[in-house]
Amino acid sequence: MSGLLKEFREFAIKGNVIDLAVGVIIGAAFGKIISSLVADLIMPLVGILIGGVHYEDLVLRVGGAQITYGKFIENVVDFVIIALVIFLMVKAINHLRRKAEDEPKAAPPPRQDQLLEEIRDLLKQQRK
Repeated sequence: MSGLLKEFREFAIKGNVIDLAVGVIIGAAFGKIISSLVADLIMPLVGILIGGVHYEDLVLRVGGAQITYGKFIENVVDFVIIALVIFLMVKAINHLRRKAEDEPKAAPPPRQDQLLEEIRDLLKQQRK
């Protein structure tokens, strides 16, 4: 049992797990912000643009069933905005990574210095 707890603790403490947890929490909060933006700002403006119709009232009646496609449209707009923001963030991160990879690396020391270091190391080995 203690081996299982030790293994779990090592798993939970790893940086990737903690980073993932932080990402999920921030993502959930970000999703709420976007949902509010869509429901409280964007969709009312869309309603005005389509002739004063409230999107909540967009209902298709089939027999006794009601299909509220206005809410579906709101959720699609939600998704598109979140996907666009995530795409832009990933694109920016990839750009920064490529920029860091393209930076010139430190030049190796001159060949003369390398040879002198090898000679020094060989002399140290001979003394032992």
